[in-house]
Amino acid sequence: MPENPPPEAWWLDTQAVPQSPPGAIAGGLSAAEARSRLTRFGPNEFRGRRRLPWWRQYLSRFANPLVLILLVASAVSAFTGEMTNFLIIGSIVMLSVTLDFVQEHRANAAAEKLRQAVSIQATVLRDGVFREVAVSQLVPGDVVQLSAGDLIPADGIVIEARDLFVKQSVLTGETYPVEKRPGPPGGSDMQEATNAVFMGTSVISGSGRVVVARTGTQTAIGGIADSLSRPAGATSFELGTRRFGMLIMRLTILMVMFVLLVNTYFHKPWLESFLFAVALAVGLTPELLPMVVSVTLSRGALRMARRHMIVKRLSAIQDLGSMDVLCTDKTGTLTEAKIRLERHVDAGGTPSERVLELAYFNSFFETGLKSPLDEAILAHGHIDTAPWRKIDEVPFDFERRRVSVLIDNGESRWLVVKGAPDEIVGLCTHYESAGVEAPLPLDAAARSAVAGQYHALEEEGFRALGIAWRQVPLDHPHALVGDESELVLAGFAAFLDPPKESAASALAALDRVGVAIKVVTGDSERVTRHVCGQLQIPVTGILLGQDIAGMDDHALQARVEGCNLFCRVNPAQKERVIRALKVRGHVVGYLGDGINDAPSLHAADVGLSVDSAVDVAKEAADMILLRQDLHVLHAGVQEGRRTFGNIMKYILMGTSSNFGNMFSMAGASLFLPFLPMQPTQILLNNILYDISETPIPLDQVDAVEVRTPRVLDLGFVRNFMLVIGSISSLFDFLTFYVMLVVLQADEKLFQTGWFVESLCTQVLVIFIIRTRGSPFRSRPHPLLIAAAVAIVAIAVLLPFTPLSVHFGFVPPPASFYGILGALVLGYLLLVEVAKRLFYARLGRPAAQG
Repeated sequence: MPENPPPEAWWLDTQAVPQSPPGAIAGGLSAAEARSRLTRFGPNEFRGRRRLPWWRQYLSRFANPLVLILLVASAVSAFTGEMTNFLIIGSIVMLSVTLDFVQEHRANAAAEKLRQAVSIQATVLRDGVFREVAVSQLVPGDVVQLSAGDLIPADGIVIEARDLFVKQSVLTGETYPVEKRPGPPGGSDMQEATNAVFMGTSVISGSGRVVVARTGTQTAIGGIADSLSRPAGATSFELGTRRFGMLIMRLTILMVMFVLLVNTYFHKPWLESFLFAVALAVGLTPELLPMVVSVTLSRGALRMARRHMIVKRLSAIQDLGSMDVLCTDKTGTLTEAKIRLERHVDAGGTPSERVLELAYFNSFFETGLKSPLDEAILAHGHIDTAPWRKIDEVPFDFERRRVSVLIDNGESRWLVVKGAPDEIVGLCTHYESAGVEAPLPLDAAARSAVAGQYHALEEEGFRALGIAWRQVPLDHPHALVGDESELVLAGFAAFLDPPKESAASALAALDRVGVAIKVVTGDSERVTRHVCGQLQIPVTGILLGQDIAGMDDHALQARVEGCNLFCRVNPAQKERVIRALKVRGHVVGYLGDGINDAPSLHAADVGLSVDSAVDVAKEAADMILLRQDLHVLHAGVQEGRRTFGNIMKYILMGTSSNFGNMFSMAGASLFLPFLPMQPTQILLNNILYDISETPIPLDQVDAVEVRTPRVLDLGFVRNFMLVIGSISSLFDFLTFYVMLVVLQADEKLFQTGWFVESLCTQVLVIFIIRTRGSPFRSRPHPLLIAAAVAIVAIAVLLPFTPLSVHFGFVPPPASFYGILGALVLGYLLLVEVAKRLFYARLGRPAAQG
């Protein structure tokens, strides 16, 4: 050991673990000592979850460029003596910012509560008792118990190990698991740190205990996330909202520049023109969109929790609603995962107790990752193992697809191998047959007959395992991968995993709402095809893992569309299938619960796992199903689409109404000798309209909106905005005509009349735009009705209140309200007709698939 080991190679240092109190290794830290160390070292997190104090979060809202412009405008008003403008603009800014902050703070609190419900736990020795503790609460000196499937929660030194194999490719790129054991390390490289485990890696097999040496940012993975928790690329909804934001920004800049140029040309007051342009920009911007998205998503997450789905990433709700392809493993999702050993036969298909005995020895002495197949073997019957002891084993991994144990009874030493039948048969040179004492050579003819035997089992729906063995010298010390050769085939163990009773109806329901099912499994194509037949899943094409291995990415992308069964695939190939589907433009979900599902869960647009899954899978997933039932997933898809539908309501209503009004204002600037609406009136109009829309997250969504997957289509939004916004402008110009020609209005009456008409039309049109069908058949939420009626009442009555003088309003004549009623009714009828024609002829939001 070097005298001064490099600081990153802490496993070479005997003082790597902070000094523990006497007996801490044997009995663990005390609760008091753990609390003290948590204060000293901080939480075990490398993705900062610390939030700013609420007051700093509130102040950060003022960093919005439009808010800053408004504050500058109000300050300029104060310096020039326009105190009314200063007070009104300042009040409206404060109200808007406060409303946004309160709603988003509540949404974040709900999301954090749900996130904690699925936080990863570690088994830790505290006060002499093993208990489940949140990973974030681990401290240096803690003793942690590890077993197969666990995500390693911190960097630590191994103090006990039983065939402990760890997959650490996330840090080192190593393909195969590394065995960990107590004692001196092999070297200073991480690959040679056989006495240490590292945060973010995972236990593939075996068990052990470690003493935590480094936590949080002090771990090897440090301040960066591992491949299972690194943020994925932007989703289709996020990309859509970015493009939508750029569209609004371009429109805002063009409109503001136009207004400033026109007002400058007509020599209108500079300050008044500047305030008007700023108010115009604010009026065009759907500034409540982030709040509406946050509240709608948090409400969706709470509704999904009641439907037995926990949401870890709020934006994943959008992805679930947009999902048009669901990739799923077979076992446990399409089948009951209650596997039974039904047959044990020799190579010729004759029932064989010898096969059962060897399979039992392998499963009994295997200390690594025990599968349901092992449990089924051990539950089938008892075999006396007392004369035998295990010498060594080569644990299962997903590349070799087999496991070997080296056992000895004092007279013989056997290597017993169990695994995928094609892999096992390929390693055999001889086979056993009923009535024949000596093994027979496995020549080409026999090999073909043997293959036919296990293929026949698979076609009957059985999952087959090959069982083989060979005798080795009594002094053979270790089991190595190289020993798995020249084996004697004993026969096959056949298992049955019946399809779930609920799976067929759930899959049919998903198909009806536009979600295609693709089965991605390590099982054979014959077994998978049999299960699909029982579930009435039509097979459109099959792609095997060996075929995928020989394809480049472009070839795979060309094939994934036409195939819905991907069989005998390893984890890397599963991930390639997911990515190929995404490149083809699909929104892809993946449902899995095992260690080998983690890469696919992370690669998918929305990763779905179950509460009983291993830690690695739950960490990689975006959502956790609390019930292993595809009907739960179908309900989640519906909820995701309802959430998307409500967000689209705000986008369509806000952009069309705002664009129409702002276009009218810009146009009116060309011929009016005064501003069509004062800056404070524009801002008041905008905030009142926004208040009327705040109940949208509570609103119901029409059934037609949840029938197919949808993504945020910028072209659709733009076209809708132009069509409906143009009708809004048309009625604005009719109002201009009425005010100027019919009522002979002066500046204040004109501005009052248009303020009332503008607010009434854009608030009431909510009930037209919120549904694709008849507004009389789609029932809005009572709070949405109440908010709209209240805002319309405020618009109509405000000119008659003492507040009117501060906003520059005057009471309109009685005839104005008669004309207003006719204008509003005509506007709503024309928008309804235009909406119907738009959906029928001009298009609909983009759907996947």
